Amino acid sequence: MASVDIRGVRKRYGDLEVIHGIDLEIEDGSFVVLLGPSGCGKTTLLRMVAGLESVSSGEIAIDGEVVNDLHPKDRNIAMVFQNYALYAHMSVFDNMAFSMRLKGVAREEIRRKVEWAAAILGLEPYLKRYPRELSGGQRQRVAMGRAIVRDPAVFLFDEPLSNLDAKLRVQMRTEIKALHQRLKTTTVYVTHDQIEAMTMADRIVILRDGVIEQVGRPLEVYDRPANLFVAEFIGSPAMNLFRGEVTAINGTPCVRSDGGIELPLPDSAPVQAGAQVVYGIRPEHLGFTSDGAGIPATVNVVEPTGPEIHVYVDIGGREVCAITDDRLEIEPGSAVRLMPRPDRVHLFDAESGKALAHG
Repeated sequence: MASVDIRGVRKRYGDLEVIHGIDLEIEDGSFVVLLGPSGCGKTTLLRMVAGLESVSSGEIAIDGEVVNDLHPKDRNIAMVFQNYALYAHMSVFDNMAFSMRLKGVAREEIRRKVEWAAAILGLEPYLKRYPRELSGGQRQRVAMGRAIVRDPAVFLFDEPLSNLDAKLRVQMRTEIKALHQRLKTTTVYVTHDQIEAMTMADRIVILRDGVIEQVGRPLEVYDRPANLFVAEFIGSPAMNLFRGEVTAINGTPCVRSDGGIELPLPDSAPVQAGAQVVYGIRPEHLGFTSDGAGIPATVNVVEPTGPEIHVYVDIGGREVCAITDDRLEIEPGSAVRLMPRPDRVHLFDAESGKALAHG
């Protein structure tokens, strides 16, 4: 196992800079997810750690050793790619054993390690099969097994579940997390899927346009987003946002949105009257009322998911989502009233997008 330290790292392609001075410490034995939209630089950063991309400036250290000029094979890392990259003419056993044979590892040691990895990944019945005889999930396990037998200091995963169907993705998420808990190997995992990030990571690193927007534990970035970008990116359905001005009605603080909607604030909100803000409320903190109080809305779409119901409504010409686990009889076109929980309101500066307050 090993720590990974990224210090002032930049990446340029000619005059175009795509990674802008990133600093990140990845602790020994941790599971860190690099998360962000397409083009944010997460895969480029991972490939620089792996040695598949050069570093334009800055340093990358693995277990305290600067590896900028080390060949990938000398970095003691193992990488699992989006595509499985298995040798079609080799059996599962031979695919997993291939790198050890290149290094001249003794035959008995190869057998021991392959059988050990196969036992961890549930591949023992498939060692004599060829990749064409396996399912997508089994092929991904073989790719993981090929990485495990190398006993690396760091595992690198580049969107390894993207080619799997929804059910297999859920299963493989659990298997990868369980594998990490068993091996305790430092893991850096790239994805654009926030559910993968939230369910697997010890820490999430959220990137946008080659810079880090926030680093934190999954529930920390969900409950306390550092800025508007993180607030909108984390959470599905996304946080509801309203632009408006802080004011008071009968001495009670609120935000009056651009559409004239009055949104309640907690008394402790650290903002002054007249401040221009963005008011955020997550769908699960927007409740339905039946006493005539709350914000009037018209139902557009109702989506039952099983555990809960997602209700998309129109409020002053803006689409807003509310989530409830009550079995409400709501139809498109219905008039409803919604009440935000003031203690779960998020406020952001309208100009900079930086967080001002969290519920």
